[in-house]
Amino acid sequence: MTTTEKSEERHASWLELFFDLVAVAGVAQLAHLVHGSTSWGDVGLYVVCFLAFWTAWMCFTVYGNVAKGAAHTMPVLLAMAGLAFMAASVSDIHGSHAKVFAVAYIAVRALADRVWESRRGGVRVIVDWPVAQLGFGVVPWVVSLWVDSPWRYGLWALGLALDLVITFTVSGDRLVASITAKLAHREGPVQHPTLARLDTVHFGERLGLFTIIVLGEGVLTVTDAMASTPEWSARLFFTVIAALALLATLWGTSLNQGFGGIPYLAADALGPRLLLPLHCLVAGLLAAFAGALGDAVESVAEGHLEPSTRWLLCGCIAAFAVIGSLAGSAVGRGVRWAIVTAIPGLAIPLALGLAGETMAPAAFLWLLVVAAGAGLLRRRSAAPAAA
Repeated sequence: MTTTEKSEERHASWLELFFDLVAVAGVAQLAHLVHGSTSWGDVGLYVVCFLAFWTAWMCFTVYGNVAKGAAHTMPVLLAMAGLAFMAASVSDIHGSHAKVFAVAYIAVRALADRVWESRRGGVRVIVDWPVAQLGFGVVPWVVSLWVDSPWRYGLWALGLALDLVITFTVSGDRLVASITAKLAHREGPVQHPTLARLDTVHFGERLGLFTIIVLGEGVLTVTDAMASTPEWSARLFFTVIAALALLATLWGTSLNQGFGGIPYLAADALGPRLLLPLHCLVAGLLAAFAGALGDAVESVAEGHLEPSTRWLLCGCIAAFAVIGSLAGSAVGRGVRWAIVTAIPGLAIPLALGLAGETMAPAAFLWLLVVAAGAGLLRRRSAAPAAA
């Protein structure tokens, strides 16, 4: 027989918070892949690397969520070291450091699979996110060690795609059957796996902390861009203020009015199998946006944004607005609210992408503030009527 572990409301432990520090380094390095990028190939590589880093981080975030105070310190610290190697490898991901990135990822995933086995031989089955224990997606990564670029990146993408397929197709019963069969081949008495569920409230806090880290990278990028500008002017000040206002707007929608970093989402509105991929998407958009914000501040001297920066900023805000409108309507904010949120969130970025080549960076960013914060304005105007 199997048993289901019950969760209790709690906050992140000191070990979990220390582990999250590696996300600071990872997001900073990953954001540099799009900072100054001029090709879609770089954007595609950013997507693959971000998803790999996030997946490795998530494996041990899930472990801390389920294990609670019984989480073993050494595996978490070893995983942290592996993620640090992945982050450091990003700077030369086109060169020899790509193998280090792959080896570190494989090592973290292998460690994540072993960490669920107790010393007594029992195994906990994480039915909410089977990727934490099924490592089929790692196989293409192993093969990539003997393959040169650009094919190695295709194998990385294939492995991550397999993880996504597992996330949405492997049921809890199928996962239990697979692990039970694996245990049956071992010597000694048969051990029955224990079913474990994620603590949603605690998990929302961990996802929110990751989102705060990503937004913090945006603040750092803007600050560094301002500090590297030799001559400060009123245009620079207005641009920096607009960039910070935009980051504050994203914070308001994703955290103050959202859950787990998902804009306008309510707690318990989505199960982990939908919540986790959605969080990865939103966090990836925000990290790319953070890198592009630095380019926007640096473009003050030219008086306009480069096309690649312009479209990256617009695309991130448009996608963010669509996700927010869908999430908000799904939790009862109403179809009218979703439409009022989505229309400026799509129309303004599209107009800026098509016709914003000569617009001053400050004005460009202030219009994106309106696009990103339309849902907040609508909610404020609707609040007195609801009362």
